[in-house]
Amino acid sequence: MSTKTVTITTAIDGNSTNRRDFLFISTAAVAATGTAMIAWPFIDSLNPSADTRAQANIDIDISQIEMGQRVTVKWQGRPVFIVRRTADQIAAAKLDDNNSGLIDPATDASRVQQEEWLIVIGVCTHLGCIPLGQSDGEPLGKYGGWYCPCHGSEYDISGRVRRGPAPKNLYLPPYEFKGNGIVSIG
Repeated sequence: MSTKTVTITTAIDGNSTNRRDFLFISTAAVAATGTAMIAWPFIDSLNPSADTRAQANIDIDISQIEMGQRVTVKWQGRPVFIVRRTADQIAAAKLDDNNSGLIDPATDASRVQQEEWLIVIGVCTHLGCIPLGQSDGEPLGKYGGWYCPCHGSEYDISGRVRRGPAPKNLYLPPYEFKGNGIVSIG
């Protein structure tokens, strides 16, 4: 019996390679499209809600606030303290600019756009409490600003932390004076 040897060769021609590449690319494209369609509702849910976006900017009429008066408004679910400071309060704030005992050093000029108006977010920087001092009869603390009764942090009339465990000054919201007694927060 004679033995025949058969040699099997696989020829890779241009057509089979192109077809395979097309299948890989089209499969990847369908998978990516499907993943994006499934992921989009989740990604979209991370956007702020409509009521939050509506509160992104608020306009406040400050023309009716009297000298020395303190007003609280709500912006993005947080209290914002607006104070129309007297000449004595401004002088006291400027006097404390060079105080080396400030926990979070900042000048009064760096914390206000117009020295008569102080606008700060009214949340204690220690644990997020609301400091006292906005309403009549509430304790202002030793420095004439705000007093947080939870752990004893005290802030001066520039919103700078002066005593207690709070590590930072009261935060400043983004705001601008628009004229005609209107300030826009946000």
